[in-house]
Amino acid sequence: MTKTYFSQIAKWLIPAVLIGWTGCTKQLDLSPDSQLSDNNFWKTTSDLSQACNYLYTFLNSLGTDDPSGYPTPQQDNYSDKTFGDLSVGIGDGSWVAPATSNEWTNYYKAIRAANNILQKSAGVTGDAAVINRYLGEARFFRAMSYFEMVKRFGDVPYINRTLTATDTLLYTARSPRQLVIDSIYADLDFAAANCPQPSSLTAAEYGRITRSAALAYKSRVALFEGTWDKFRGIATSTRNLQAAVDASNLVITEGKHNLYTSQGADSYYYEFQYDGGANGNPVQTVVGPQLNYTYTTNKENIMVRLYGQNQSNNIASHNFGRNYLDQAHIAPTRAMMDLYLYKDGLPQGKSAWDSSSMQTSSLTELRNRDPRINMSIYNSTLITPTIGGLIPYTAGTTYRFRKYWIVSDWTANISFVNFNILRYAEVLLNYAEAKYELNGSISDADLTLTVNALRNRATGGDATKLPLLTNAFVSANGLNMQTEIRRERSVELAFEGQAYWDILRWKTAETLIPTAVLGRKYFAAENPAGTAPNQSNGYVLLEAASFRKFDANKNYLWPVPTKERALNDKLSQNPGWQ
Repeated sequence: MTKTYFSQIAKWLIPAVLIGWTGCTKQLDLSPDSQLSDNNFWKTTSDLSQACNYLYTFLNSLGTDDPSGYPTPQQDNYSDKTFGDLSVGIGDGSWVAPATSNEWTNYYKAIRAANNILQKSAGVTGDAAVINRYLGEARFFRAMSYFEMVKRFGDVPYINRTLTATDTLLYTARSPRQLVIDSIYADLDFAAANCPQPSSLTAAEYGRITRSAALAYKSRVALFEGTWDKFRGIATSTRNLQAAVDASNLVITEGKHNLYTSQGADSYYYEFQYDGGANGNPVQTVVGPQLNYTYTTNKENIMVRLYGQNQSNNIASHNFGRNYLDQAHIAPTRAMMDLYLYKDGLPQGKSAWDSSSMQTSSLTELRNRDPRINMSIYNSTLITPTIGGLIPYTAGTTYRFRKYWIVSDWTANISFVNFNILRYAEVLLNYAEAKYELNGSISDADLTLTVNALRNRATGGDATKLPLLTNAFVSANGLNMQTEIRRERSVELAFEGQAYWDILRWKTAETLIPTAVLGRKYFAAENPAGTAPNQSNGYVLLEAASFRKFDANKNYLWPVPTKERALNDKLSQNPGWQ
């Protein structure tokens, strides 16, 4: 693979500035198309492809200071599972309706760009299937943007055309939530019908929207809405949950994706290293990022944010390791740690291996647990990565997670590892949860297909490290199947930006957020030169319960920005906000 390959990817990923749009080219400036206008554009399918390139810039980077992505790991700080820079406001009761909102503004920018492509495509000539493919990409990003808005604001104005200064839709009221969701489904169905299967992508097209990306994303949307409705007594719950089952089942049965297992029992760890994003070989033969990022090297990755290969082939790059991991800006909490099962498949308080009351060091609690705890949280013993050597262990006063942290990148303060926006593991979890919530039960066959496939990947098929989940196991040990399915999701998708949105849709945020945020157990011997932190029963107190607020009548929806309401008097405010 050569520099030319990455230049090809960069050329489609880096946007042209079209018709008043703006976008950052980061390190590369490969396209002279910034001077294009409607007079000499919108003629060919190549023009349409270039126009769609702009939409990919809305996939926010790892390490960005703006958390308004689709989602980004930083959004976990809104929840009880991690704590850091973004915890202020949403979790502490100081949140007030803002004048403006990056989320409101940026998502409508993406929607406008998608609508513009759909409208201007009328002048494009060429192969109808190719045209529809790029219209599918535009509709995918429109769907994605509307879902991000619905998650936050509930009802939002639905706009499906490019607005002019005198358009009446500029001052429209908010559209009903389910109407927007049904429009999202329609966009994703169109994308699924017209975008190629991932196996049909050329190497230079890797990262573009596929049929399976549209279906997988639909399963995310439908599961969110189905459970949101169910736990609020809304009648559309069944319809949305069935849509989640159907969409995820299509991804599974079409067989274009599978879990990354090339590294055996360590594969979960390597899914978030260059190996998982690149060549998939058990032995890494060169230092640094690989050159052959394609669908065939890792079929777990359904939709990724590409970063490039090195400084000479830099699509975007990031410094997530230094800014967010090394500095503990996203720090796992006690609530997250306590979710990991012990090696007998039982949780804290039930397991014979539970040593939480007998800790002798900060490493003690990592023993005899679900192997994913050691592949997600730093310790000194787990894996010696071929790239960059062993990740050093420092006790400190907070936990630190290890997804996306690569030693050589930390040293260089720059990384090119891809971020997984959608991966097959989530599709399996979506299917399992939707089936359970739809029927009130789940068969062992469906557990084998989903939850237990994830457990087998994490253990290398060794049930002595973590038993498989079955109905008999749940019954025999006094467990709750809903709790265990949710636990599996929280553990498998830890630090990937899903935690906050999950507790919103489950309607558990009102219980989980207004509690003290605890970190690791403090051992003075591990921090001899430091000042002892505030503690609660020996655990580092990151934020006291008195600072944690969540109003169940208000905080499940975000406030509509006040400036938007001033510009449009038809925009109502969400309950409890001013």
